[in-house]
Order: sequence, then structure tokens, then C-alpha cells
Amino acid sequence: MESGAPPEPPVVSGRRGGRRRALDVAASSLVAIRDLVPGRPLPGVVEPLVADVAAAAWAADHRELLERELLARGALLWRGFGIAGAAELERLARTLTPELYGEYGDLPRDSVEGKIYTSTPYPPEQAILFHNESSQMHVWPQKQWFCCLVPAREGGETPLADSREMFRRLDPALRRRLARVGLLYVRHFTDGLDVDWRQFFRTDDRERVEESCRAAGLACRWRDDGGLSTERRAPAVALHPRTGEAVFFNQILAHHAACLPPEVRASLEALFGRGRLPRNVLFGDGEPIPDEVVGDIRALYDEIAVTFTWQAGDVVLVDNMLTAHGRNPFTGPRKILVAMGEMVRAADVAVPEVA
Repeated sequence: MESGAPPEPPVVSGRRGGRRRALDVAASSLVAIRDLVPGRPLPGVVEPLVADVAAAAWAADHRELLERELLARGALLWRGFGIAGAAELERLARTLTPELYGEYGDLPRDSVEGKIYTSTPYPPEQAILFHNESSQMHVWPQKQWFCCLVPAREGGETPLADSREMFRRLDPALRRRLARVGLLYVRHFTDGLDVDWRQFFRTDDRERVEESCRAAGLACRWRDDGGLSTERRAPAVALHPRTGEAVFFNQILAHHAACLPPEVRASLEALFGRGRLPRNVLFGDGEPIPDEVVGDIRALYDEIAVTFTWQAGDVVLVDNMLTAHGRNPFTGPRKILVAMGEMVRAADVAVPEVA
């Protein structure tokens, strides 16, 4: 610090109850941000250094710092603030994500209040593989929040992977092809499997469904069995709209048949044939993505992943384009709340030029 008259002590907010107090410059800060794993920036841990720090109030006073940390690290883990429900999560989320998204078809709404979801109702004995939320759609959240109310008795972690590192470490020939042709996501809505099309589109009016598909850039057709099939071309790699960094951004592992349990894949192929699996993803030119390519991608994700054990009251904020996430299998009860916002339109995002 330069010599001269001592500065006025800064006014810092963040105590529960909304009281503001002046901190002496020699006093400790209210909150620290550190590496979860020393030397690895993903995720940064945001934790209070004194008792009774109100997470939302402190975040509101430090938006610029938190935005910088999020863009640098890709994700922030709020730990020790004791976030205990949907209302507290929503207050915290709105400090950095004022407009939360409430029209997500693939997740059930939490019954508590506000634009808060419960996590994906997926069989607990199966892993949810790495993906970037809604990257197969025409619009996706830039920010996504996860709040742990009840950690699983065993497992149930939410592993994180740096999408920038994934892009850098992809096989160069695959990276070039993905940049050139992108991906084709195919979905066959079938009663009793996955989300029903009425639930996904929130209507049983076929004309309204067709209008929604056109607006979302989805090619759709009604099948003779009453089901709906859709196709959408989407990027596999992209440039982050704020940092300009190239990222591996997609849902290959969430859609490719190679990622299904072998017995499930065999059963579905026997029922529907390879051409009509409930979900699949191809290269954007319609060519199948070989199973071994998907296996290499999955192995690379596992190699760079960072995993932590949930504690009750933990909140994780991810930049959805910088960080992919998944979910490990678990036993026992588990409750995770989800909020998302700062929506990005696919049409506004560029694809990197790859030599």
C-alpha cells in the first residue's frame, strides 16, 4: 500500500439480517475463494471466514469478483453458508442470474416455490454422463445452479470437467470434423420411455407442438404409433460468447447409444431397431459416430474430471459452456435443486475455425 493518510475503512455487507458494518482494513475478509484441489482452479470454493454471512447479500456486493472467478475457473462451489431450501437458493441465484428460466421440459418443477427444479429423475444406480445442459437445443442456460439439500448415503457426486481442456485434448482429426459438420440429434418420443412429448412441450395440441419445433429449429414428424420424432443439427464445439475461448460443447454422451448399459441397448435395438432408438446422436452429415470414438471421449472426460462429495447446504454454480457436469450413481435418499438462467441463443454463438 502506498504511504500517506490511511484510507477510510471499507463498508462491507453480507451479515445475515442485512446489517452493514465497517471493516478495518487489517481485518479478515468475510469470504474467501480458494481452489478445491490445490493447483486446479475448477471449481473455486467460496466459503465464509466468519459466522452468519448471508450468501446472497455478500454475492450482491461482489458480483464483478464472482463473475471474474466464474469465467476463470468455470465453476464455483459455495460451502458453509447453510443454504437450506428453494427460497434461499433462488435469492442467491438471482444475484448473478436475475432472470431465471422456468420453461425447461426435461426436468420436473420443484413444488416449493419460484423457478426452481428438482434434479433429473434418472435411475439412481446409473450414472448421468458428462454433458453441457441443453447444448442440443436452440437456447441454453449460460449459468446453472445446483443446491444439495440431502446428500446421498453413498455416491451421488456431481463431477465437473473443463470444456476448454476437452477441446484442447480432443483428437485433432475429430476436432476438425466436429467443427466442420457439427452434430445431428435424433429423438423419438415414445410412451413409457423417457419424457413424454406432451410433458416436454407442455401441451397435447399437435399444432402448438409443431409451432414450437419450428421456432426451435427442430424437424419433426408424427409417427403412426402416435409418437413424435425430432431432429436438430447443433454445434459440437463453440466459442464462449464472453471469453472467446473454444469449448467442447455438446451432449454426445447423453445421447449416443454406446453410452447405454449394454443390456438396455440390446433390448432397445431389439424393440425398435438401430434407426429408432429413443435418443441418438450422429455426425451432422448423418454419418454414425463410431462407438470407439465415443469411448475415447468418455475416457478423456473421466481423466480430467474433478469430483467432490456433496455436503448439505452446498451450492455449485457452473458456467454451462465452460464446464460439463454429470452425476455418479448413488444409494439412499438424495435431493438436489436446480436453477438456471442467462439464456444463450444458438444462433448467436460462433463455431471455432479449426485447421
